[in-house]
Amino acid sequence: MIRAMPEATVLRDGALRVIDYRCRAGPADRPFTERHGSYCLSYVRRGSFGYRTRGRAYELIAGALMVGRSGDEFVCTHEHHGAGDECLSFHFSDAGLDALGIAAARWESGALPPVAQLAVLGERAQAAGADNGLALDEAGALLAARYLGLCGAPRPQRRIGVRDRRRAVRVALWLEAHASEALTLERLAREGGVSAFHFLRTFAEVTGVTPHQYLVRSRLRHAARLLAQEALPIADIAYAVGFGDLSNFVRTFRRAAGSTPREFRRASRTERKILQDRLAPRP
Repeated sequence: MIRAMPEATVLRDGALRVIDYRCRAGPADRPFTERHGSYCLSYVRRGSFGYRTRGRAYELIAGALMVGRSGDEFVCTHEHHGAGDECLSFHFSDAGLDALGIAAARWESGALPPVAQLAVLGERAQAAGADNGLALDEAGALLAARYLGLCGAPRPQRRIGVRDRRRAVRVALWLEAHASEALTLERLAREGGVSAFHFLRTFAEVTGVTPHQYLVRSRLRHAARLLAQEALPIADIAYAVGFGDLSNFVRTFRRAAGSTPREFRRASRTERKILQDRLAPRP
């Protein structure tokens, strides 16, 4: 049995804790029941894992969001692959939710599939974490507010076999690694070893998004990471992550992030500059 051990507590201010988790569990490790000790949002940065809570089952892949309600029991499983997973996890106290004006009654354990509006925030928070947690409290508040604005009634689930779940997750991991390439539904279906129609239906049911939606959102997440951390020209980033047209990239990014790539980069650099000023020796 291997627990998902935190690599580092990035931020701890009483109302909010931000923890960088690196889980090494694999198919050979026996799952066990745990209990959420806080209200949490965990952004899946890499890998995949299963999440079972309140009688529902979710397969979380890169870009997804795991949601936990304080006191709820849950089980994480890793039967589909052995590569581990990484999450940036925001933990809110009761006082933290009150400070954000969020009613605890609205917070339910569950998960959201990769959503572009949340994924770009997750990548921005990850970039802030690399700079000793600057603006992570703001990122956590924004992520919580946007999550509550997006979540609705749970979507109905139909029973899906273990083989189809494993296949969908395997292809999602492959797609994440090849997101910059020109891909077709037929190519992805061949990777899964099934017909295009069967693959399209089961992938969407298991992950919560269509293959094309996941491809675009993977490219946007990679672009957000490069914009926040690298000095490459925006056009180079667009082409590097798989967009064949700069105007399409700018339009898609703006629709997802609420800002242009240039504005997103400027905001990320401003946060780093504020950190440097705060850490500079005082006379």
